[in-house]
Amino acid sequence: MPPNTTATTGHKPGKSGRKKGRKARLIVLLLVLAVIGGIGGGGYWSVSTVRASFPQTKGSITLQGLSGPVDVKRDGYGIPQVYASSDADLFMAQGFVQAQDRFYEMDVRRHMTSGRLSEMFGKTQVDNDAFLRTLGWDRVAQQEYDTKLSASTKKYLQAYAKGVNAYLAGKDGKDISLEYAALGFSNDYKPAQWTPVDSVAWLKAMAWDLRGNMQDEIDRALMTSRLGPQQIADLYPQYPYDRNKAIVQEGGYDELTHSFEQGSGRGTSGSGGGSGSSGSGSGTSGSGTSLNGTGTGTGTGTGTSSGAGLQSQLAGLYKVLDDVPTAVGVNGNGIGSNSWVVGGDHTITGKPLLANDPHLSASLPSVWYQMGLHCRSVSSACRYDVTGYTFAGMPGVVIGHNKDIAWGMTNSGVDVTDLYLEKVTGDGYLYGGKVRPFVTREETIKVAGGETKKIVVRQTQDGMPLLSDRDDELVKVGKKATVDTAAPDRGDGYAMALKWTALQPGTSMDAVFAMDRATGWKEFRAAAKLFDVPSQNLIYADSKGAKGDIGYQLPGKIPTRGKGDGSLPAPGWDPKYRWTGYIDFDKLPYEYNPERGYVVTANQAVVDADKYPYTLTTDWGYGTRSQRIADLIESKIKGDGKMSTDDMRQMQLDNSSEVAKLLVPTLLKIDVGDKDVRQAQELLEGWDYTQDADSAAAAYFNSVWRNVLKLAFGNKLPKELRVEGQCLWVDPVSTTGPVDETDKVRECGQRDADQAQPDGGDRWFEVVRTLMDKPDSDWWKAPRSGTRPAAHNRDELFKRAMIDARWELTAKLGKDIDTWSWGRLHRLFLKNQTLGTEGPGILKYVLNRGPYKLSGGEAAVNATGWNAAGGYGVVWVPSMRMVVNLDNLDKSKWINLSGASGHAYSAHYTDQTDKWAKGELLPWSFSSDAVDKSTSDTLVLRP
Repeated sequence: MPPNTTATTGHKPGKSGRKKGRKARLIVLLLVLAVIGGIGGGGYWSVSTVRASFPQTKGSITLQGLSGPVDVKRDGYGIPQVYASSDADLFMAQGFVQAQDRFYEMDVRRHMTSGRLSEMFGKTQVDNDAFLRTLGWDRVAQQEYDTKLSASTKKYLQAYAKGVNAYLAGKDGKDISLEYAALGFSNDYKPAQWTPVDSVAWLKAMAWDLRGNMQDEIDRALMTSRLGPQQIADLYPQYPYDRNKAIVQEGGYDELTHSFEQGSGRGTSGSGGGSGSSGSGSGTSGSGTSLNGTGTGTGTGTGTSSGAGLQSQLAGLYKVLDDVPTAVGVNGNGIGSNSWVVGGDHTITGKPLLANDPHLSASLPSVWYQMGLHCRSVSSACRYDVTGYTFAGMPGVVIGHNKDIAWGMTNSGVDVTDLYLEKVTGDGYLYGGKVRPFVTREETIKVAGGETKKIVVRQTQDGMPLLSDRDDELVKVGKKATVDTAAPDRGDGYAMALKWTALQPGTSMDAVFAMDRATGWKEFRAAAKLFDVPSQNLIYADSKGAKGDIGYQLPGKIPTRGKGDGSLPAPGWDPKYRWTGYIDFDKLPYEYNPERGYVVTANQAVVDADKYPYTLTTDWGYGTRSQRIADLIESKIKGDGKMSTDDMRQMQLDNSSEVAKLLVPTLLKIDVGDKDVRQAQELLEGWDYTQDADSAAAAYFNSVWRNVLKLAFGNKLPKELRVEGQCLWVDPVSTTGPVDETDKVRECGQRDADQAQPDGGDRWFEVVRTLMDKPDSDWWKAPRSGTRPAAHNRDELFKRAMIDARWELTAKLGKDIDTWSWGRLHRLFLKNQTLGTEGPGILKYVLNRGPYKLSGGEAAVNATGWNAAGGYGVVWVPSMRMVVNLDNLDKSKWINLSGASGHAYSAHYTDQTDKWAKGELLPWSFSSDAVDKSTSDTLVLRP
């Protein structure tokens, strides 16, 4: 046995029902047969090898470093509840238990955050590592640990690391996870000791995927190669504040409450892509920025008509970004979430109900890990009694509840990143008319089975790394970059740098622990003040008093800017465009017990445009989901109606398509002529606009929507935004007048299908809504294609889309529309995030799961997202769902996307997925009695 982990009674996991046991044995058998069949170049794995990493969940284990016994109680789904008598023992046990279930996932995560994936997976990851080293997440995490975090947080991180290392002690890779056995055939990689900084760095990865409007910033600039200022403005319409309400409607912020509540009129907090920081509804610069070529405002915050050099820099930068592994989202695209809280006046129990379902990339195992952390007696020596969702590799609970309060999170979308085009001169860069030297460091990338690579990272003196250094083409382009006459002489060229709040040390890890032990609104806000990055919408509920309390707080380090509003890349040589500071926490929006009795956050605008003096972003989500949720709540509570826990669950499953409600009445009026197309059109008659998995109408409508977007917008976007491999004959970029067909050039799309435009999200809902009253707009015009006639107006384009959709679905689903269903198109595949995507085919078969035919859709409350430019497959999902009942916490409900285990052959690998797909929730025990009743296995960790 390992020297510091002694098993005194040995039992593997208990049975979770005969069906699960049979399934687990079948998977083990398949795996053994597959491996015998040749995975890993002829290696042989026995059944004992396959089962070697099963965690022990019964009996007892001796762990050196504990001060007292710790009980680990797992329910029938393998979800652990940990009981200890000291904070140090509690977090050490958390580290041990998470490592039992998920160490391979944890190990991959820390290699990603530190830019060391090549050490595990070889030369294919060198470029990713170089980019991640340039960002320097682990360096910032180390600074955070050394200089920012509290002494108690450091102790918890140390205890957690001690628990992880206790699990690792004496184990070979094959004893930890199947994936290590697979890697062992190709290299001699061995897992290293866990460190506190490994945990801290994960928050940087999470912040990267939730970084705000950086993608829109790139896309707007790329659009200028094909589209004019007004066209770009059309594609980033004003936020519809009159229709889709902001989060904060009755609240304030401490030092400026009067101006907020009365409406100061001092500017905007952003309005989709339309208004800049002036709140005037037009571009703020028009002619001022030296990135402009024409001096024409775009309506997107700054003027633009940048040259080919900037275009190529951004296109190349996108390619680099696209290759970076995701942490929790689709590389910053399409990420949303739902959360809402209803006060006791409107619930059956008389106390608040709180719901949350973050929308993130689908991953296997799920990004979330469910668990409870309980002090047997809460005191100064042991301060925690909390349960919820956390990340494997990180101590504490991120979303959940303790005995006093509950909280949830959605991405706020505030703008915390800016790109700067830097003028490079020799070994420095131009700033304020003077050349400043770069700050440089050398990084060494070790490569499994290959040669070590060294890179030099350059950053500006105020800490902005040069992202363009990581792509050879970008370096070449930078030397030839074309900018306008107001810019400095080209000299040695230009480079792209990044300013981002997460590249500065912060206190977000302190915030996690402070929130876990908060007992009321005051302590909750104090914890929120520590939450630097990523900036999240925080909702709150407690059970105090007769009815309990509800609230909302926007936290985060949110920059203020001198010139510009962050909507487009800025000229780095001009000091006027640098950040001037951060909004004080006391000036950030919040609400507490609003009169309406509920708070909804679903990535919509935080505050109305004319009621807040700071620019939070120019790129809110457009509020489709948030307003639907608010409407559902209002319909339930009107006339003194009351909401139940199950009402909250059913709201999470709402599949209504808001864009279908807008378009279908018009689509039904169109004379399509062809009887087969008419047959499909008839599916929309009487349709209730719900996107159930078995709905043929939903399948046809979503195909029509996809084709409307393609014809009206997709085929008119520059190649950098279109789907890779989609080739079109287009006018040359320099064209100013009509072009003969023989002069057109062939351009092929360059973007991954999951991230191309138009993606069909609620921004595109708003674009189309705005254009519906302009049936002769140029956007509705489309050229002839094959036998399809040209479209000259809205209805002709809709007819063309209906025809195209009919035959697209005929090809995909068959000619008989009675066999069509949305779920056949809208499928989820759960993939192991390393070997499940890049490994041998048979290993993918064993590690991956699916497909699952899903209800829901893009911008529905049940947000099973898909990218309309790329297809119908599910690309992000409600990564978990929870409903907290503040009257009786044991009546709360929860579910995870997959299961507690990261072991592919475990009964708990995906044992929650079928229920998740059906919209079911599991019981969520909290009190000691309830936990005992639900416990299947108990493991005692002894000192």
